[in-house]
Parts: sequence; structure tokens; C-alpha cells
Amino acid sequence: MWIPTEHEKYGVVIASFRGTVPYGLSLEIGDTVQILEKCDGWYRGFALKNPNIKGIFPSSYVHLKNACVKNKGQFEMIIPTEDSVITEMTSTLRDWGTMWKQLYVRNEGDLFHRLWHIMNEILDLRRQVLVGHLTHDRMKDVKRHITARLDWGNEQLGLDLVPRKEYAMVDPEDISITELYRLMEHRHRKKDTPVQASCHHLFVQMKSLMCSNLGEELEVIFSLFDSKENRPISERFFLRLNRNGLPKAPDKPERHCSLFVDLGSSELRKDIYITVHIIRIGRMGAGEKKNACSVQYRRPFGCAVLSIADLLAGETKDDLILKVYMCNTESEWYQIHENIIKKLNARYNLTGSNAGLAVSLQLLHGDIEQIRREYSSVFSHGVSITRKLGFSNIIMPGEMRNDLYITIEKGEFEKGGKSVARNVEVTMFIVDSSGLPLKDFISFGAGEPPAGEYHSFVLYHNNSPRWSELLKLPIPVDKFRGAHIRFEFRHCSTKEKGEKKLFGFSFVPLMQEDGRTLPDGTHELIVHKCEENTNLQDTTRYLKLPFSKGIFLGNNNQAMKATKESFWITSFLCSTKLTQNGDMLDLLKWRTHPDKITGCLSKLKEIDGSEIVKFLQDTLDTLFGILDENSQKYGSKVFDSLVHIINLLQDSKFHHFKPVMDTYIESHFAGALAYRDLIKVLKWYVDRITEAERQEHIQEVLKAQEYIFKYIVQSRRLFSLATGGQNEEEFRCCIQELLMSVRFFLSQESKGSRALSQSQAVFLSSFPAVYSELLKLFDVREVANLVQDTLGSLPTIMHVDDSLQAIKLQCIGKTVESQLYTNPDSRYILLPVVLHHLHIHLQEQKDLIMCARILSNVFCLIKKNSSEKSVLEEIDVIVASLLDILLRTILEITSRPQPSSSAMRLQFQDVTGEFVACLLSLLRQMTDRHYQQLLDSFNTKEDLRDFLLQIFTVFRILIRPEMFPKDWTVMRLVANNVIITTVLYLSDALRKNFLNENFDYKIWDSYFYLAVIFINQLCLQLEMFTPSKKKKVLEKYGDMRVTMGCEIFSMWQNLGEHKLHFIPALIGPFLEVTLIPQPDLRNVMIPIFHDMMDWEQRRSGNFKQVEAKLIDKLDSLMSEGKGDETYRELFNSILLKKIERETWRESGVSLIATVTRLMERLLDYRDCMKMGEVDGKKIGCTVSLLNFYKTELNKEEMYIRYIHKLYDLHLKAQNFTEAAYTLLLYDELLEWSDRPLREFLTYPMQTEWQRKEHLHLTIIQNFDRGKCWENGIILCRKIAEQYESYYDYRNLSKMRMMEASLYDKIMDQQRLEPEFFRVGFYGKKFPFFLRNKEFVCRGHDYERLEAFQQRMLNEFPHAIAMQHANQPDETIFQAEAQYLQIYAVTPIPESQEVLQREGVPDNIKSFYKVNHIWKFRYDRPFHKGTKDKENEFKSLWVERTSLYLVQSLPGISRWFEVEKREVVEMSPLENAIEVLENKNQQLKTLISQCQTRQMQNINPLTMCLNGVIDAAVNGGVSRYQEAFFVKEYILSHPEDGEKIARLRELMLEQAQILEFGLAVHEKFVPQDMRPLHKKLVDQFFVMKSSLGIQEFSACMQASPVHFPNGSPRVCRNSAPASMSPDGTRVIPRRSPLSYPAVNRYSSSSLSSQASAEVSNITGQSESSDEVFNMQPSPSTSSLSSTHSASPNVTSSAPSSARASPLLSDKHKHSRENSCLSPRERPCSAIYPTPVEPSQRMLFNHIGDGALPRSDPNLSAPEKAVNPTPSSWSLDSGKEAKNMSDSGKLISPPVPPRPTQTASPARHTTSVSPSPAGRSPMKGSAQSFTPSPVEYHSPGLTSNSPVLSGSYSSGISSLSRCSTSETSGFENQVTEQSAAAPGPGPSCGGAEEPGRKDSKTPPPYSVFERTLRRPVPLPHSLSIPVAAEPPALPPKPLAARPGHLENGTRRTDPGPRPRPLPRKVSQL
Repeated sequence: MWIPTEHEKYGVVIASFRGTVPYGLSLEIGDTVQILEKCDGWYRGFALKNPNIKGIFPSSYVHLKNACVKNKGQFEMIIPTEDSVITEMTSTLRDWGTMWKQLYVRNEGDLFHRLWHIMNEILDLRRQVLVGHLTHDRMKDVKRHITARLDWGNEQLGLDLVPRKEYAMVDPEDISITELYRLMEHRHRKKDTPVQASCHHLFVQMKSLMCSNLGEELEVIFSLFDSKENRPISERFFLRLNRNGLPKAPDKPERHCSLFVDLGSSELRKDIYITVHIIRIGRMGAGEKKNACSVQYRRPFGCAVLSIADLLAGETKDDLILKVYMCNTESEWYQIHENIIKKLNARYNLTGSNAGLAVSLQLLHGDIEQIRREYSSVFSHGVSITRKLGFSNIIMPGEMRNDLYITIEKGEFEKGGKSVARNVEVTMFIVDSSGLPLKDFISFGAGEPPAGEYHSFVLYHNNSPRWSELLKLPIPVDKFRGAHIRFEFRHCSTKEKGEKKLFGFSFVPLMQEDGRTLPDGTHELIVHKCEENTNLQDTTRYLKLPFSKGIFLGNNNQAMKATKESFWITSFLCSTKLTQNGDMLDLLKWRTHPDKITGCLSKLKEIDGSEIVKFLQDTLDTLFGILDENSQKYGSKVFDSLVHIINLLQDSKFHHFKPVMDTYIESHFAGALAYRDLIKVLKWYVDRITEAERQEHIQEVLKAQEYIFKYIVQSRRLFSLATGGQNEEEFRCCIQELLMSVRFFLSQESKGSRALSQSQAVFLSSFPAVYSELLKLFDVREVANLVQDTLGSLPTIMHVDDSLQAIKLQCIGKTVESQLYTNPDSRYILLPVVLHHLHIHLQEQKDLIMCARILSNVFCLIKKNSSEKSVLEEIDVIVASLLDILLRTILEITSRPQPSSSAMRLQFQDVTGEFVACLLSLLRQMTDRHYQQLLDSFNTKEDLRDFLLQIFTVFRILIRPEMFPKDWTVMRLVANNVIITTVLYLSDALRKNFLNENFDYKIWDSYFYLAVIFINQLCLQLEMFTPSKKKKVLEKYGDMRVTMGCEIFSMWQNLGEHKLHFIPALIGPFLEVTLIPQPDLRNVMIPIFHDMMDWEQRRSGNFKQVEAKLIDKLDSLMSEGKGDETYRELFNSILLKKIERETWRESGVSLIATVTRLMERLLDYRDCMKMGEVDGKKIGCTVSLLNFYKTELNKEEMYIRYIHKLYDLHLKAQNFTEAAYTLLLYDELLEWSDRPLREFLTYPMQTEWQRKEHLHLTIIQNFDRGKCWENGIILCRKIAEQYESYYDYRNLSKMRMMEASLYDKIMDQQRLEPEFFRVGFYGKKFPFFLRNKEFVCRGHDYERLEAFQQRMLNEFPHAIAMQHANQPDETIFQAEAQYLQIYAVTPIPESQEVLQREGVPDNIKSFYKVNHIWKFRYDRPFHKGTKDKENEFKSLWVERTSLYLVQSLPGISRWFEVEKREVVEMSPLENAIEVLENKNQQLKTLISQCQTRQMQNINPLTMCLNGVIDAAVNGGVSRYQEAFFVKEYILSHPEDGEKIARLRELMLEQAQILEFGLAVHEKFVPQDMRPLHKKLVDQFFVMKSSLGIQEFSACMQASPVHFPNGSPRVCRNSAPASMSPDGTRVIPRRSPLSYPAVNRYSSSSLSSQASAEVSNITGQSESSDEVFNMQPSPSTSSLSSTHSASPNVTSSAPSSARASPLLSDKHKHSRENSCLSPRERPCSAIYPTPVEPSQRMLFNHIGDGALPRSDPNLSAPEKAVNPTPSSWSLDSGKEAKNMSDSGKLISPPVPPRPTQTASPARHTTSVSPSPAGRSPMKGSAQSFTPSPVEYHSPGLTSNSPVLSGSYSSGISSLSRCSTSETSGFENQVTEQSAAAPGPGPSCGGAEEPGRKDSKTPPPYSVFERTLRRPVPLPHSLSIPVAAEPPALPPKPLAARPGHLENGTRRTDPGPRPRPLPRKVSQL
């Protein structure tokens, strides 16, 4: 049976439990569980991480822990009774664990590892705490470490700041909000600003001395030197080095490490230096022989110096190498460190080139105890302590010191009968009173044990030596009296014996006869002469002698005059027991000299403070002893002396002695009667304040009042104890009278008397310290009343003296902080006076920082939920006095601009925060009664309205994110809890007072606005919290958003008809609330929209306003990331349900549907925009949304906004054409008018005309960048019209020039024709705007099918690529997946007119092939019926799918949706016709290009001829004959008669073309390919015979052969073909081949066309034969087209198939390498451009070195060539003028463009005469007769044809062979041409050498033509002279101006000049 547990409430899982039993609860090790019931070894409960799931688990799996239970029963809460630090640690580590793993995922390795170490440290510390074996101090230390690490981790992970008190987390509910704020602020400050240490220490470690000439032992002496005051400031650190320069005792660190302690911050400056003096121990001279002398002397060696400022820059532990210097003259050794510091280089030099002192120096900060803790290893190994000279900055009581510092300064000695000066050594001894030397009391420095004697260093031959060596004598006090110091002087001989001879001595007693010690300062001692054998052991013999020249004893004056020798020392005593001050001794011995008492008391003020504090207790005993002796006589003097001593202790140097005085008062003070005199004198001083002129002394007295009162109170207590409380009333009267005097003096107004106000300020500063003393004798209420009266007597005039006002406030502050105020009884008395002063200051907005602090302290004492009567009364008083002024203050300070300096800003934030905390504290303390009283206290509704507006405004300020630092979530939640509670109280007042006839829009609006921003706060969005944090918040406060939402709904319902005031203003705010992902909140708030629609319908009969506002706000809110799919569904369902019964249901449903559809698109848009890069999905989504705003919503502003968003996306993706089309949408909305337009987006305020002009120019610029120049020209014309209408000729000129430059670019620049792809998006997982739709996409430059497919799969990584082109079925449409179906499609231009017109350059045609395309086509071959294995063409049909788009491409997007699709089938015969038409077209193009030398390589023609002839011989064309010319087919298909005739005609035409092609091929074929050519000729005859063709003369008339650009032009490098003088112009007519070709299947491999389907979908080709395969194409049947093969085939054919058979792999360039760069653009052949001679040279130069280019990878734009006016086209019928008449070649006029004159062309003559060719005449069929053409030189090794046109681009036709149609520049006349034999004139001599010499091309100018890389014709392709192909007669041309090189006229026809590239302006 299950029974509820009593004690087993909480436990930790110690083994994982899978919960496989019925009702089992799955648990993991480490989970904490709350236990509800138990039964037979099982528990029932839940895991705290998931409290909603309850179940059972074995009791043995759980370790029980102690816990206390709150709210026993159903909703009980468990709180573990373990240490709160442990609880916090556990929960924090759990939270960190999850986040720690995320750091790894996010690749934040550094933080990941640091956090891992910290977590391990915390776990170790946790174990120590749990074991419980720590001492109290150690436990505190461990907790301090734990909390520091927890805070660090929380800060690093961006978690909340935890408020703590003594290392334990505090519950914000248990303390006042002001206290919580202080805790938070303290922790925040601690985190932000580390406390600057005031105490510093220098750690020194000696490593070694590096020097080449060592060999003697050394002494090294470190000390700190103040160069400003020119004195040492520390004792010395002394250590010895061995002969190698290393420390002598390496095993004793204290001997070579020292800590210079107690350096103040003022001593860390650049003029404090570390000085190092080095003394060697050895021979007198450094270079003396070793055996010269055995005696060791101390001799100077060197000195090093380092500024302490150098250590402040970087506190490095690395060793420093200090340079060691030596003085030039030994006598200056005493000041060598000063010379080095002053850089007096003449006085010192380096001891050696490599001498250096290696030391380690480090500055440590903090007090010595802290250093001991943090650097325990240093202290544990041992370190000597080097103190500062004298006492430290702060003298601690109990510090015992008795150190005498002696500095051996200098001596003055006589020669002593020697010829040279002496080598003097000083030896020092300390001799006690009995005459025995004291052992071990001479300290050379820290690190060296004290010794019994000291030997100075020796200066060589110096009778006036200066040593300046400092020694410390730590002599005990008991040995001081009677002791003296003896100095013995010896001459050190440098002779072999090395003896030291005594020649004199000096001495000095340590204490004078009157008990004073040797005074500090320099003493000149007498040198008493003596002999070597003089016995100085008997001290009595010399102690009677005088020791100093300032003191003479007896009648020894004569003796003194006789001696000239002197010795100087400086002494300095640092003792806590001995004094050198006689006045001090006189005062302490006052009883022996009663007559001197007055004088001694007067001199006390002159005695040094350190002397007084040393004897503090004795001095105080003396003073009160004198007072007891004669209070009448000495009362005032003693009082003054006492005041002096008390104020002395205020000094920071002595303030640590206050406890000494406190101890004295408590334990040693015995003046039971002193209180009377003290009160009397104090009152006397207070009474005199208002009259006295000089008040300095009175202020000193007032400053000391705290301790005076302490003495008064203690004296009174002693008196009461002694007398049993006598004279109590008298004492009270005295105190009352004293305070009455004080009140009188305080109440006086200064009236210009600064001294009086200063005295008042001094009194107020120290008065609060008296309260605690008065409480020792009086009742709390009495003291409170006394204080209240005293503080109440202060004048309240604010403008009197600001400093006094501040002091007054400080006094109030101290009062509030005092012990007196903590008592509720006294607090109630003092509170009114405190509030009164606060109110005055807050009203004036003065001293706000102090006011905030006082208020905080006031509220800190009022605990939350304290229902004591006294507390409620206090709250009443505070509310009445301060609430209003507090609100105003917060409004005032938050509306001020923030200070610029960071310190001021921090202070400003603190003040604001403290006032806010005070307000929140007050509001939290207020009960229903307080609120009711407050609301009742307003006399009028106006006052109430002002109050409510004010408090709502303040609440809005409190909610601001910047109010508290971002990690103060605890504080924010508390604030929000208070705000919502207050709002609930105040909303009632709103309903009661401001509804119906009293309705006030402003206050209701303020209320709703506050409620909305309250709900939207970031700190209340629980969804963003971790589960544990969310659980804590919900347990403590619930979801405050829902509470506020319910309150909004309730208040809205109360409004009634007043709701109309808030429609549509509140739609946006309420919508924002409903977008918060909280289901309850949404359910409460969404119905309000129905209510709004209803009221709007009532008012205006529709809800257009509601709709408009909803749509506007939805866009902005959803783009901020708010809202989700759930919200869309909820919005839809709730509102549809609500409007079911409404009369306006239909329009309501329409609105809801519109909003829902908008949400779908906005959600899609937001999801797309989260992606990093700009992709098609982003653009497509933006287009969908933009169209929705335009078509469905008609929201112009939103439409324009999204136009610009789309424009920015296009620019980012470099889709310039699409960007231009996008901006055109906005341009179309504007008119050419002067209507002013407001500032919008990035546009300034301007007229409509100006904006439209700006847009036009921007669009033109983008069309230019997108190479869509034709569109730019249209816009140029439009804007030019405007300029012309305004007579703005300047801009008109610019615009015309821009237009001209665009025309130039069309003709001169290369344009790539893009591929187009059809993409189907199938499945429900695609975004709404793509789902189950098909699009056609314009590919990027060079992008082929595989690349496009990969790009789409990258954009949709979860999509599956479909491998077929069939339409998918319904299962695919409805699948919960993403399917992509992609294949290439062919564009069908809308207008065929330009494309079919002959003579239009391909540069122009290329634009119309791929622009303004609505229709696209895709062909799929298939077999219908039974497939004939021997001839598959009989059944080969083509399914042709036509796709129609919603908009033409290109447009505002790279892809548009397919609106309509049509499918038709083509019969095998139609298919065959189309294949042949396309192949014939391709052959003609290649032959033309070869003849005009546009091909650098004959391979493409070779491959194409081979493919056609070989296929025809082996069954290609003959298969067509078998299939369609047989009797069976003709009889069964009578309707195909015309088509069969057409097929026969095409076959004959093909044979005709092939014959001419072979003739051209023979002319250009290289020698090594002759066998192939012969084979082709042989196979061609076989083909002719198979077709039954013998001669062409019979069929010529019926089928004239049209080449795209007329006959191929004669090569520049060959002899010119003669033109017929009587040639007549043939009237051009359209060839039967000139209708659109419709098939892409190749006749070269007609047996394998099924693979075309695969290549169309995948872009891959399987065999090399596929190079020639052709598929149906719409756009290249006209003879003017020179398209390449379809990219569907060419892009995928293996390189081996596509490349020239003669090229090695390295020459088979990839598509990327062979693309036309700007320097490689083909020039126009139709409009020749003059070329400078330098450029001609360039062509030759480049041509010679370039590589062959024969790569079918080139896209159509790369391969297309400009059609060239040909010499054998049938287009021209006019007779050519005789060349001999004019000597010029005239170019034909090409309307409507102006005729351009060619530059003078260079002409060459043929080697042999050229017979005239025949021109085919209309009506006569003529055979093709070759026209002999010769080369200049059979030895020509390379031909560099000039590129005379550009390839046109080609997605459009698979009928075009994928041959390498690379074009180059026709070579200018080569160098050999000048030397070629022949009768013709030669080239100009001036030009020829220049061309030869020029090796580098001239630099290109901006307007120079940039050239395509030409390719030389390989030597193997050179054409022999004998073999000349047949050529048709040249087309007669209009005369073209041209000059012969030599100026003579030509009699026989000359060669046609090559058109030259022209310069164009590239704008």
C-alpha cells in the first residue's frame, strides 16, 4: 500500500534506472528526485528536471538527503538543507554542462578548455566542503574560491549575476529591494573594476654576475633610492657571490631572495631607483699578482641602476640583465649611482664589455598577508624581508622596533708622515656599559646574519675618503643605556706583508645622561690618535674624552684645537620604546618638576606625532593625572592637549591607534571626576562659537567631540559605580544644557560668516558618532528626542551654503546608518526629520547621490512583508512624504543626457538605480490600505490623473533594457513583480474614475502602452531560458506575461464604445503581444482583433483600417523574427471561429485569409533571409512577397520597400541586369513632374523629376554593368528627351555621349549568352512560394547544367534530384520531402525579324536571342511503334515541350514561374529535315570562317567534314533515303510530298556545300593531315555516287547556296582573288534554308540519337561522336547565324572529344581558360576601325607567341564570330568599280549608320597572276570553280588571323557542331612579305622596320581597343602554293577608300583590305 512519505522527501539517483516496469520512471545517475509516496522498497515521485512525469523507482537506487518541505501537500516544495553554496554549485554545474558541450560544437576551443578546468576545480572544492573537515577560516576561503569561479563562469557564458551575502545566494524575497540592489551593484562593480592596491612589494632574486675578469668573491648590495630627495628609502639587501659570480649559498633562498615591503603608491614613480653596489673582496689593485699580498680588502667593483617605473610597464618574471658601471675616479664611488641616474657619462664607464648583472624583479600588490596567501611558495622556500627606512606609512599598535641606523659618511685624515695618502679602513664595534663588545648586532642588510664588527671598504691613497655605507644596529632597549659605538681607523699597506696599522679611533655614546638617545642627524666625531699597540679594551680610558666636536668636556679645549682629523656619521633612530625628545620626557616626568607642567602641556603640540603615539597610554595617564591634581588650574590646558591627541589619531598614519585609545578608555582610564571638567570646558567652547572671530581651535574641539564624549560617558560610569549613581540628575542637566547650547549654535544663520558655517559643518560631521555613547547612559527614546531636537534646529534655507547643506545631509545619512536608527522606537521619532530634509533636497534636485544612499538605508531596515504596526505607520509617513517627489526625481534624472566621462556615467547609473530600488521597495511594502489611502488623498481627478500618468511613465522607464545591466535578471524580475502588482491596484482606479463620461484617452493609452511593453520585455521571454531557470521563475512569479495579458483583455472589455478611440492605434502593439510564443497569452489576446473588426464595422461599415494596420505591422514584426507557423494557424482558427455568426462574415473571412497568406510569405521570407549568401531562394521569396503586396494588397509603400530590398540582393549577387529591371518597377511609378517627394529610404527630400532622373541614371548604370546595353539605350533616349525639352544641353550632350558609348559597347565588347534551365520544385517541404511549381532560370555566365544542378542542390541541401524529365505524379506533389527536377531548355525569341535579317552582326543578334524571352523549348526523342534495328530513323519521333513564363527573362528575377506548357510531337521526316538544315548551316559557317581566316585552327572544319562525309558514306544520309525516299513511305504518306522534296533538296545542297568545303579545306590543310584530306575526298565521291549526283550544274538554279555572310574573304596572307570587272550585283533573295531550323540531331551520328535525351537532362555526353550531335533548336536556321553547338552537349562532352585532334592536352583549354577576357574581345568586321601602326605591330607580336585555341568548352558567346562582308555572297548586285580607276576600295554603306572610312590599308601582291573568278548570276547555275590563291612565301611558319567578328552565343541550337570555332586576328603582312618576290609594290619602308623592332605592345589607353588573344596557325597547317581551293567570284562592293603604300594607282584588282579593330569609348 502506498503511503505518503514524512521524512524521505529528497534524494539523488546513484544508479541509472530504465523504468521498464509498469509505471516505472526512467532515471539517470546524478538526477535529483522528489519523493511523494513509498511502498515495500519502492518510491513514487518525479525527477526535478521534469516534474510533470511521475512514476515509481526502487528505493535502493536513491541516496536520501536532508531537506525541508514548504507548502506541504499537493504543491509542496523541497528545499535541500545542505549548504546553500553546495546547492548553487550543483545547479550551476548542471547548467554549465549543457552549454559547455555547445562551446565545442561552436568551435570555441579556448573557452571550452578554460571552462573545463574551472569545472574540475569547482568539483574538487565541492568535495572539500562536503567532507566537512575544514576549519572555519579554511571553509570561508574555499567558499570564496568557489563563488569567484562560479561568477567567472557565469560571466563568460553570459548567464545571470547571482546576488550573494557571505558567499551564500540570497532570496530576493527575504531582503529589501534596496539591499538586493546594493548586493548586485557590489558584485557588478567587483567584476568591472578591480580595487587598486595601496600597498606594494618588490621581489628581488639575484641570479648571477656575468663578467670576464672575475676570480674574487663579491658582495652585492641592493637598496631603493629616491633621486628626487637624494636619499635611500629602504634598508639594504646584502648577499655574497662566489668567484664565479653565483650566490654563495644557493641552497638558502633567503640569502639571495628578498622582498622590499611596504612601498606606497606614491613610491611607484620613475624617480625611485633600484641601486646595486658591488664590492669585491681581494687585493688592493685588481691587476696585482696573486702572491703580492695575502690580506683581503673590501674594494669597489661596480654599480648598476634600474628605475622602478620600468617594472610597472610589464610585470615580467623574466631575468633582467643590468649593465655594471665603474667610476673613473675612485673618490667618487660614494655617488656613482647618482651619476648614473643623472647620466653624467664623463664620470663613469662600463666595467667590462660583457659585464652584466642577472636579476629577477617582480612587483607584487596587496597587503603582506594577501601576498603570503597568494605567493605561498615564495615564503615557504624562504625569503628575506627588506624594510623601508624608519616606520612605514601606517604605524600599527604593538609593533616593537628599536633600530638605530648609522651611515658611515666620510673622514678627514692627515698623511701621518707618509709621502702618499693613506689607504684607510674603518672598523666598527658596539661596546656595552661593561666595556664588552656586543656580538651580532651589526646588520649589513637583509639576507645576511648580523655580525659583531664591521669593516668598511678601502679607497686607494685617499686621506678624505667618502663611504656612505648604511648599517642597521638592532640593539635591544635594555642594552642601549650605557652602550657606545667605537670606530677604529687603520692604514692598509700594499706591501707584501699587507699589514693594517691602527692610527686613530672615534666613539659615540648611544644615550645621553638625561635619558635621551643620540639625536638624529650628522655628527662630526673627533679622531683620537693612537698607536698600533694601544689597548682599547679598557673603555674607561677613553670614555672620559670628548667624542664630538660639538661637545667639549672639561678643559680639553686645547687638545681639541690641536686635532685636525675628523670622522662623520649620520644616525637615525627608529624605536617604539626610546625617545630623543626632551619635552616628551619632561611631560612624562611631570611630578618631578611640577613647576614645568604648564610649559610641558603647551609644548605637547610641537612634539612629533610618532613620539606621542609611541607613549600614548603614558601620555593620557599623565594628562588625566594633571587634571586630577588641579582641575581649576590645568583643566583648559589638559582639555586642549587631549583634543590635540584625539585629532592626531585622525591622521591616516596613526588612525590604527584608535583601538589603542578605545582600549585605554575601556580598561585603563580612571578619571571618575573628569566628566565635569570636560563638559564644562566643552560647553564653554560651544557657547563662544557665535562670538569668536577665529574658530580654528573651536573647530578642532568639535572635531574631537566623539572621543570627548567617550571620556565623559566612561568617567560618568566610573563615578556612578563608585558612588552608586549619585548626582544623576545633575549630569542629565549638564548634558541637556550642553545640547541646548549646541542647538542654539546650529540654529544660527551664518549671514555671510563663513567661519560659523564651517564650525556647524564640523560639528555635524562628527555628531552622529556621539549617539552610541549617549545610548550607554540614556534611554533610546531620550536619545532619539535629543537627536531629533538637535537636527531639527538646523536652518532649512537651501541657498545659504552648499557645502553646509551637503554636510547636513551626510549627518542625516550617518544618523540613519547609526545604531540608534535601527531601533523601531527611535526610528519612528527620527523618521519625520529625516524625511523632511530629504524632501527639501529632492525638491531642489541637490545632492542626489547622498539622498539615494539615505533612502536606500531607510528601506533596508524595513523588511518585506513585515506587518508590524510600526512598519505600516512608517510606510504611511514615507508614502505621504516621498512617493510623489520620488517619482518626479526618477523622471528628472532619467530625462537628463548621460555624462560623457565614464566615471560620471557610472555614478549617474548608480544614482538612478538606487532611486529605482527605493521606489520599488516602497511599492512592495505598500498594502491595500496604503494604496487606498493614497488614491483617496487626491482631492481632484486632475491630481489623480497626473499621478497615474506619472507612475505609468516611470514604470515604462523601469522596463527599459538599459535600466539595469544585462545580467541582472534577478533584479528585473523583482522589479516586474512589483510593477504588475502596482498596476493591478491602479487599474481599478482607472476603471472607477476614467470611464464613461470621465473617459480620458491619454491615461488609458498610457496604460495599454505600458502593459504592452511590459509583456514584450526580453527578461520575461521564458522560452529563451534554460529549463532550470524557467522552472525557478515560474515557481516564484508565475508567467507575468499571461497575468498582464488577462488584465489587458479585462480592461479592453470595460472600454465599451470607447474602444473606437484605440482603433487602429492599438492594433500594432496588440499584434506584437500575440506574436509572443505563449499559447495562453495568444488565446487571451487574439480575440481582441475580432472585437476591433466588429467595432470598426459598426463605425464605418468595413474594417479597412484594421486590415491596413495589421498588414503594416505584420511585415515589420515578422522581419524582426517574431511569429511562427503555429501562430498563423492559431490566428486563423480563433478568428474564423469568432466571426462565424457575424453579419460581416464574408469580408471577415477574406481579411483573415489575406493576413494568413501574408504570414505564410513573411515566414518564408524570414527563413530565407537567415541564410548567409544571396541565393535564388532569397530573391525568389522577395519577388513573391513584392508581387503579393502589389497585386493582392495594393500597398504601394511596402511594395517600394521590397523593390529596394530585392535591388540590394541583386547588387550583392552581382545580378546587374535584374537589379536594373527591379529598380525600373519603382521608376515606372513616378512621373516627370515637379511634385515634391518626402525623404524615403535612402532618398533625400526632392522633386519627383529629380528622383526619376536619379533612378534612370542608376538603372542605365546597372544595364551597362549587366551588358544589357540595348535597354540602356532606350532609357538614355527617354532622359535625353527630358533634357532637350528643358534645353539642358549640357546634360543632353552627356546623355548622347553615353548612348553612343553603349552602341560602341554593343559592337565591340564580348557578351556571353546564358543557358536556361527548367527547375521543378515538388513536395510539401519547399517554401510556399516554390511548392509544386516549375520555373525557368537564367544561368550565370559559363554555368552549365551540372554546375547549375549542383548550385540548386547546395541551396536546398535536403532536396532529392530527380533523374528523369517526365512530369511527376501526385504522390511526389504530396510527399513530405523536397524533389528537384532540372533540365536545360532552349529560348525561343519572340521576334525573329532581326535574327533572320542578313547583314546584321552577331553582336546585335546575340542580344535578341536571349532577351525578352517568354517561351522556352525542350525536346525529348522517342520511338513510336516498332523500332527498325537496321534503320532507327524510321520511327524516331521528337516530343517538343514549350514552356510559357509569367514574365519574360531577364526580368526582376533570374527565374520566373511557368504559366503554361504545350507539348507537340514531330515526325521522323520533320526531324530529319531539321537535322540537315542545322548541319548545312553549321558547315557554311565553318567554311566561311575558315576562308576569312577567322579560325586559327582548321581542326573544327576537318572534324565537321569528316563527321558528315564519314556518316554519309557509312549510312548517315543514305539512311534517310532508305527511310523516306522508298516507294512504301511515299505511298503511305502522300501528305509528306513537299517535305520529302525538301529533304532531297537539303541533301543535294549538303553535297554542294561539302564539295566547296573540301576545296577550302585543301587550301588550308597542313601537310601531316593530307592523308585524312585525301580520304575525305575519296569518301565524298562515294557519297555523291550513293546520292546519284555527278554534276551540280543542273541543280544550282534550284538551290543556290547561301553562306551566312557571303563568300569567305580572301586571306590577308594569300594572293588576292581578282575581282571580275563586269560582275553584276545579284538581287538577294531569301534562301530556302532561311526559315527557322527545328532539329538538333546530327547527321554525323544519326544512329545514336537517344543519348540526346540524357544529355539534355544531365548535360553529359558519352561518346566523342557526340561532339557533332545536334538537337532541335529554334534560333539558328537563318544563313546569318553562326551558332555553336548546344551547351547541353558541348558543356559535357569529354575534353578528348571536344579538343582538336592535333593538340596536346596542355593546349586543350578549359572553358574558364578560353573565355573571352576584356582584352580578348573580337572586333567588328562590318564597321572596320582604323588601327595605329603600333597596334598593327601588336597584332603580329601577339600572334606569334599565342597558343592555338580549339576548345569546344567555349560557350556560344565565346565562339561566335561577327559575320564578315564576304567576297562571294549573293547579297550584292551592283558592279564593282574598276580598281584601276580609283585605286581605292570603297566599303558599302550600311544604313542607318553613318559610313565609316577605313584606315589606309597595306596591300600585298600575289606571286602569280590571279584569274578572275566567276560570279553566280541569277537564273544561271554555275559550278564552283576554284579561284587560284597563292601565299607570299611557302616558307611561312605561322599565320595569325585577325579576329574579324565575334562568335554569337548559343544555347539555342544543338544542330550546331561542337567544333572549336575559336577565332583570332588576321595577321597583318608578315615580315617575310616585304621580301617576297612579285611585281606589286612593296609596303612603306618607314612602317616595316618599326613593326619588326617592336617587341612589346604599346600601353592601352582607356579608349584603346582591347584585343582577343590571337593564335598562330601551326606550320603543319600551312597551305602549299599549288593546292588552291575553288572560290566563287567576290561580291561587288561599293568603293572603300584606301591608299597604296607607294601612292601609285593599281591597274589590276588589288586585295581587299582587312577591316581593322577600332577604338571605342568604354564607359
